[in-house]
Amino acid sequence: MSAPLRLKGIRFDETQIAGLAAAGICLHLFLRYATAAPPLAHLFPLYVVLALGGIPLFADLAARVRAKEFGADLLAGISLVTSVLLGEYLVGAIVVLMLAGGIALEQYATRRASSDLRALTRRAPQIAHRRSTGGLEDLPLSDVRLGEHLVVLPHEICPADGIVVEGHTHMDESLLTGEPFEVSKAPGAAVISGAINGDDAIVIETTRVPSDSQYARIVRVMEESACKRPRMRRIANRLGAWYTPLAVALAAAGWMRSGDPGRFLAVLVIATPCPLLLAIPVAIVGGISLAARRGIIIRDPSVLERVDRCRTLIFDKTGTLTHGKPVLVETVCASGFPEEQALRFAASLEQYSKHPLASGLLCAAEKRGLALLSADEASEIPGQGLRGRIDGRDLAITGRKALDPETAARLPAGGLECVLLVDREFAAFFRFRDEPRRESGRFIRHLMPRHRARKIMLVSGDRESEVRYLAQTIGIPEVHFGKSPEEKVAIVEREAREAPTLFVGDGINDAPAMLAATVGVAFGRASDITVEAAAAVILESSLEKVDELIHIGRRMRSIALQSAVAGMLLSAAGMMAAVLGYLPPIGGVVAQELIDVVAVANALRVSMVTGPLSDLDT
Repeated sequence: MSAPLRLKGIRFDETQIAGLAAAGICLHLFLRYATAAPPLAHLFPLYVVLALGGIPLFADLAARVRAKEFGADLLAGISLVTSVLLGEYLVGAIVVLMLAGGIALEQYATRRASSDLRALTRRAPQIAHRRSTGGLEDLPLSDVRLGEHLVVLPHEICPADGIVVEGHTHMDESLLTGEPFEVSKAPGAAVISGAINGDDAIVIETTRVPSDSQYARIVRVMEESACKRPRMRRIANRLGAWYTPLAVALAAAGWMRSGDPGRFLAVLVIATPCPLLLAIPVAIVGGISLAARRGIIIRDPSVLERVDRCRTLIFDKTGTLTHGKPVLVETVCASGFPEEQALRFAASLEQYSKHPLASGLLCAAEKRGLALLSADEASEIPGQGLRGRIDGRDLAITGRKALDPETAARLPAGGLECVLLVDREFAAFFRFRDEPRRESGRFIRHLMPRHRARKIMLVSGDRESEVRYLAQTIGIPEVHFGKSPEEKVAIVEREAREAPTLFVGDGINDAPAMLAATVGVAFGRASDITVEAAAAVILESSLEKVDELIHIGRRMRSIALQSAVAGMLLSAAGMMAAVLGYLPPIGGVVAQELIDVVAVANALRVSMVTGPLSDLDT
């Protein structure tokens, strides 16, 4: 997308130039055919169009030629100059209208609400709180020193990496680490910048200054990824690369054959690639509209050209292929202790807890229709577990460290877990998983046969046991676990060098990888930062919507190519007629406009879909 154009201090954009050209052409035709105005009077509007619109457009084209950017609009620039040199000012004004109109459509399709790094700045904490004699003192992050004691208020974003020295809370680190649940924080526990605090204030001692924190490193990785991201050749430019020299050669042949420079202009104006300049942006706008109706927000329109060409597909785990919620998958009870009673006791006690595994036990009890019991007393000490008295029994939910080594060794290892003690004796062991989405397996299995995927990878910051379990469950052969944002970027960059790459994620730690991928897709629960880094955002967290996005891209690309190629073939027929002298310059312009109508009408079909777009169930 080109920058706004300037002429002698006057600032123009392509939409304004297109409006000026349309008004100038209409005024010229009115003065010429509806009044007795002298030639200079009815030509004056065209002079204005060419001066205020044509010169900036030509200057912009010339700058791109100097930068060796030979796009599909080069022919329009040559036609513009030739029409002025030959005195065909109406032809030149129409070329200005076509060229500016096409660029304006492209700008409309690619306009974005904000930049990636503005979103990072919005979310990043700007101040920290330090205790002073008068209470809390706010200070800029740049003034925070190593070993400083800072207060993190409830629901506040942690300003620096550190260690808890006072207080107990839970923190949501999922968007940073990929771990799916809130993490309990007690004195001695590590905290990371960017994590969201829970309901209680804590005091931390900084172990890194904010500029060297994990959150700051993510910002730097995003900046580096954005700078290194390769520019993609667009459909119009790829087609224009061979079409432009062919048209110029035919125009020159017509001129040499007849000795009439008007033939050169006539060939160029019929050759002006408006099916590329107009039909492709119209198809892209149609694709954006269709995606929006399906709950998919296209932030970078070029994603529609690229997504169906991605042959390597990389997925984050938590919240992408899984729901990000704990699900009880295994219960091991002590001999003689009924499983149903163990679950009833555990869920009855967990209803008084904010522990991340509490929801898993409560949901499991609800599914079995178990009535919960009231506790005579209940207390939770972070780091030591949940204790209470229910139905005359002393209950505790804790970790396997509370068991004797022999009992602990008999229990399954790995994953999220907790232990139920009844009257200080082992009663039950519960293991949880972050279970895959219902459609995850079907989606992964259909990518190779339906979308020509060559490689499918799972890259996560989560622990090995959880990542391997998910990969085995849904059928992903290649896994990478415990990866930092920097390591994710390295993996994505390596794969993107080999083939076009699609990355799907939802956490802040996924944002740099999204920028490094050919196409980055974020799920709707993602943070502002992740959304800003993504080329497309799936509002409903569903893999079926990812499949729809691929199909929308395929449809848009197919129809855009139909419009462009058919339009160029019609233009080629017109060029031959102009070479032979059957089309004068103004006739070439009119013929080109008719071709445009056909090409644009076909491009409008992109958004005209009412049926299903996904083949996930086929």
